Amino acid sequence: MIITMLYERFAAASGAAVAILSVSVMLIAGFLMTRITKLLKLPNVTAYIVAGILIGPFCLHLVPDTIVSGTDFLPDIALAFIAFSTGEFFRLDTLRKNGPRVILITLAEAFLATILVFVLCVNILHLPMTFSVVLSALAAATAPASTMMTIRQVRASGEFVDTLLEVVALDNILGLVAYSAAISIAKAQINGDAVEISGILIPILTILMTLIAGGLFGAVTALIMKVRHSTDNRLIISVTMLFTFCGICALIETSPLLGCMTMGMVYINLTDDERLFRQLSYFNPPILMLFFVRSGISFDLSALFAVSDAVGSVPLIAVGIGYFLARLTGKYAGAFLGSLSVRASASVRNYLGLALIPQAGIAIGLAELGARTLQGDSGRALQTIILASSVLYELIGPVCAKAALYLSGSYTNDLDEIAGQDAANNDATVDPVEELIGQINRIQQDLAGERVDADERVFSEEADQYFLDQAGENASGKKDKEKAKDKSSGKKRKKNGSAGKSKGEKK
Repeated sequence: MIITMLYERFAAASGAAVAILSVSVMLIAGFLMTRITKLLKLPNVTAYIVAGILIGPFCLHLVPDTIVSGTDFLPDIALAFIAFSTGEFFRLDTLRKNGPRVILITLAEAFLATILVFVLCVNILHLPMTFSVVLSALAAATAPASTMMTIRQVRASGEFVDTLLEVVALDNILGLVAYSAAISIAKAQINGDAVEISGILIPILTILMTLIAGGLFGAVTALIMKVRHSTDNRLIISVTMLFTFCGICALIETSPLLGCMTMGMVYINLTDDERLFRQLSYFNPPILMLFFVRSGISFDLSALFAVSDAVGSVPLIAVGIGYFLARLTGKYAGAFLGSLSVRASASVRNYLGLALIPQAGIAIGLAELGARTLQGDSGRALQTIILASSVLYELIGPVCAKAALYLSGSYTNDLDEIAGQDAANNDATVDPVEELIGQINRIQQDLAGERVDADERVFSEEADQYFLDQAGENASGKKDKEKAKDKSSGKKRKKNGSAGKSKGEKK
């Protein structure tokens, strides 16, 4: 009875109250679902999408449709934060060393995944060409957030990790270029126009202009950050620059993804300032949570088991599963063949494809943009298939990525290596008990350091610096006040002395 009364009151409330409470419901639902997925060892992205489905129109319907339609700017902002963070891994010294071979590996795995999905859609499932082109273009993208989270969690490093991060970053560049070309072809077919070269070249030229603009924004941000700013102001400046760039991209109807990636790349190469990336990664979780929960709310659960006019007589669940398997096969086989062609190490050749399976943030964002362009049944079907497959990818993707990191030797569970045992310790003259005690102490120190997340440590350091700056300003202000007071007292004493002298002369 009370719940019904509150719900009726909520439905009749003002727009501001509905918006605020809806955001609160989305955040609470996402957080509570992570408590369950944490027990199941599943990533947070899965929890957010499932939470959105539960509070969406096909389950509890706790968030009004007006809020979902009114927050269609969230994909752009979330993509901006993800892309800017990815730009950190485009360091020029690393690109000069590994650039050509990484480009070949990326071309092989992205191209093969796209081709396999296209063949599945057109030749096996007999889907419309418009839909097939857009869906196959989305197969190239890989989720950088899931990959980076797994690497940080196991503290992996080495050649395999460097190659993986560079491939993931380039993956998304190819994915966006392919998506832009595909969406142009789809729009021409929807409007009944002939597909012209200019219709494909103009979006690609727009992408190039976006890259240049992103580089300029990164250079300006680096120039502003050269002046010492407080922690608060650094965060305000960086978020302002990202939001401004997103707004410009929205005006010209293009994705901010590549531009923000270039912005991050230019900034890290000009400043080598990793702290800003850590600050932003500590700041943006609520934004990313709202984005993924909103994606879950938009997930048309009933359409997944139905037949859509946009894809003919094939149920969307069959298209989703087929897309999932075709992309997975293309990623692994393409990474293997690409690594083989550049004579990469056995670890990279055999296990890189496993680490490229996750697909969530960027693909979901592009699917929302695609749904906005295609509209109608085609748009809803595209979003449904990508969301459904993303849930599957996020269920097995991080597990496969962790297995790839372990099998490639990028991290280890061996106690001797964790303890940092030297070759000298293998000497028979060393007391085994003392050696064991030393190993235990080193493991305890290592685990104690591991409990503090890198982002949290940077955030704490920035907070400490902020309070030190405040204390310094207060101390400086106090000293200035004391100096002013002493100066005033001196003037007063001097004035009294002069007055006394005048009085004595007069007397």
